[in-house]
Amino acid sequence: MDNRNTILAIALSALVLIGWQFFFAKPQIDAQRQQQATQQALTADKSDAAQPGAANAPQPGGQAAPNAPAKTREGALRDSPRIPIDAERLHGSIALIGGRVDDVTLKDYRETVDPKSPEIVLFAPIGSPQPYYAEFGFVNAPGGQVPLPNAQTEWKAESQGPLTSQTPAVLTWDNGQGLTFRRTISVDKDYLFTVRDEVANAAGGQPATLYPYALISRHGEPHISGYYVLFEGLIGVMGDQGLQELAYKKITDDGPRTFRPTGGWLGITDKYWAAALVPPQDKPYNARFAATTDGGKTYQTDYLLDPMTVQPGATAAVAGQLFAGAKQVSVIDAYENSPSWWQKALGAQTADRAGIQRFELMIDWGWFHFITKPMFYALDFFYKMVGNFGIAILIVTVILKLFFFPLANKSYVSMSKMKLVQPEMARIRERFKDDKVKQQQELMELYKKEKINPLAGCLPVVVQIPVFFALYKVLFITIEMRHAPFFGWIHDLAAPDPTSLFNLFGLLPYDVPHFLMIGVWPLIMGVTMFLQMRLNPAPADPAQQMVFTWMPVFFTFLLASFPAGLVIYWSWNNFLSIVQQALIMKRQGVKIDLLGNVLDTFKRKKPTDAAKG
Repeated sequence: MDNRNTILAIALSALVLIGWQFFFAKPQIDAQRQQQATQQALTADKSDAAQPGAANAPQPGGQAAPNAPAKTREGALRDSPRIPIDAERLHGSIALIGGRVDDVTLKDYRETVDPKSPEIVLFAPIGSPQPYYAEFGFVNAPGGQVPLPNAQTEWKAESQGPLTSQTPAVLTWDNGQGLTFRRTISVDKDYLFTVRDEVANAAGGQPATLYPYALISRHGEPHISGYYVLFEGLIGVMGDQGLQELAYKKITDDGPRTFRPTGGWLGITDKYWAAALVPPQDKPYNARFAATTDGGKTYQTDYLLDPMTVQPGATAAVAGQLFAGAKQVSVIDAYENSPSWWQKALGAQTADRAGIQRFELMIDWGWFHFITKPMFYALDFFYKMVGNFGIAILIVTVILKLFFFPLANKSYVSMSKMKLVQPEMARIRERFKDDKVKQQQELMELYKKEKINPLAGCLPVVVQIPVFFALYKVLFITIEMRHAPFFGWIHDLAAPDPTSLFNLFGLLPYDVPHFLMIGVWPLIMGVTMFLQMRLNPAPADPAQQMVFTWMPVFFTFLLASFPAGLVIYWSWNNFLSIVQQALIMKRQGVKIDLLGNVLDTFKRKKPTDAAKG
């Protein structure tokens, strides 16, 4: 078997794999969320027999009047009294009507690479074009008639000033029948809210049995990137049942999904942002993913805790948490490894180290988690040293080259030996051109005699494929790579090279179609791939020659729409491979005629005698 055939087979396999990924993806990178006016009917106070004890639990939907005219987000915010939020990494407000967190904007992230572009808005109130909010509260036990705070309740602000990481917001409400509710909302220096609800039952009253709940509701179908390598939708870790992911369409088509876990979390995730509820990790609860299409699509995740009974003269408390922010790896990992927040929230003096169960799965590391996450850690380590993720990619590529050097060295040595015996191989083919079986037997004997492994040439390609996909995944899913610059015209390593050969890289005053956006780095990648393939003479077979000639061109067009960081990696890896292979070939005594091989590619081939006949 010819080494060129082996390399061709592996290269074509990689081409099919990458092409499958490309053509099955829906390239809608960084598109703006669609804006549509959607309002939902008031559907709280419906029973849910699927969840034990969940009578009157809030159902998917909002608290806006049906078909109410949509307001702007700013108009909706002005229409209700609020407590401002001014934390280190987010700002917004808490609605006193309903006591819900429905206004969150992220300070550190903007819509585009322009530092003057708008900040990322995560939550929006009822009445705005696309409401998205979190709500905490209580529902009655079946048959209970205790007046409870609901979405229309106006809480009284007991605290003064905005909610910050040092000063919590305190809300109170009296139901007029002996129960006093006190809600304390605090936020840390990142994106985690803690909501503690206390219920005081006046002496002489009746015992009150209440079910605590929390929900995240998202009105309108959000825009998603549409890539199969990234999950966006309803997500959660349901205790021992593990990770649960439900796409928007699936939950709409199949109906609600319910769980009865202990520990974990549940919420809604986008590519870079997420909102998640975190119930007490040591208590069982009823969790649900649901959707409704009444008056417009609404998606909801919620949980219902087991009942608590507040005796006359007693006070009971419950706490829950809300993550609302960017899926930054260090932040997500810290929450998973943090001390038990629910014990602290309820006044415990000590807390163990069990944080939010498997919270790292909020980031879609994929099936190859064991490769993808270490790849990120390596890039992040060098980024902190050099201050540029592009340089970090170059450094990690060199380290990977060194790590796999013995394997690559063996491969290139075998390829060099293969080149040295090319004349003998040509004589065998000519001698047994009418007997293919005998020809292969003689070639195998030659390989055995010269200690050549014909499969060794494919090893560098095989090793490169998982590294390629791990880097692609890291560039695509991690917010650290979003808007991360390199040098020159590359202002976002997670986005494609913005230049194009077809308008002379911006010198000509017109835009080109998306499929003609062939930038500088894709061209560099194509050239380095072409040169690497020309270290050896072109194959004798015309079909192989054509494939080897056009493969770099095809890859140039294919990778032009991939993240620039990935194309930079591939280009740098090609360059290092060229240097490595050339040095090994020289050490093995193989003549390197790169220029001659390149010129031979463009020479017009004379027809063979067989072709003439």
